[in-house]
Amino acid sequence: MFTGIVERVGRVKSLQNIAGDVRITIQTDLDLADVHLGDSIATNGICLTVVAWGKDWYAADVSNESLNRTTLAHWQMGQVVNVEKAMLPTTRFGGHIVSGHVDVVGEITAIRHDARSLYFEVTAPKEIAKYLAEKGSVTVDGISLTINHLNGCVLSLNLIPHTAERTNISSWVVGAKVNLEVDILARYIERLLLGDRAAESAPTSNISMEFLANNGFLR
Repeated sequence: MFTGIVERVGRVKSLQNIAGDVRITIQTDLDLADVHLGDSIATNGICLTVVAWGKDWYAADVSNESLNRTTLAHWQMGQVVNVEKAMLPTTRFGGHIVSGHVDVVGEITAIRHDARSLYFEVTAPKEIAKYLAEKGSVTVDGISLTINHLNGCVLSLNLIPHTAERTNISSWVVGAKVNLEVDILARYIERLLLGDRAAESAPTSNISMEFLANNGFLR
């Protein structure tokens, strides 16, 4: 479990194809003194399990599920990535609940300066639009961000200078692909609303605005 508050950036040191999937090595100045075999480190928002590490690097195996669902399959040597160790019970909870299980890949469709902040627009796939809410949270490449405005599937985001300095957003350009994870609470609420139908094989959600109104969730 993570908070989406990026601790450091790292760089892709190696990408090794092994028996059909990938082992990746990340070089970083993140403090790895308390890292153990099997620990989790979010890397551009992807929860990766540490299989080897040294003073300034860690390695993780990446399954085909992760390769198919995230941007990792297109990473290049030297690419800058955001890194965050799993949170501790004593950690200050500065972001929101982030699982590191990327839902979809989005695309940056606009960038401009907004006073001292940077303004971004990210277009998300239609299938996650129902999980997004204005002033709600979303994780973009591992960064916990607030959705300022929503226009269909287009998210408007502002990143303050502090966030820009501590993350990889200097490498973001229009057309770049980013990992998106919706607020996990939205997914659990959807399952709860299905009731007993959630036990059916491959249930199709019939939740709509009319359904929510009829069941007292909207006024």
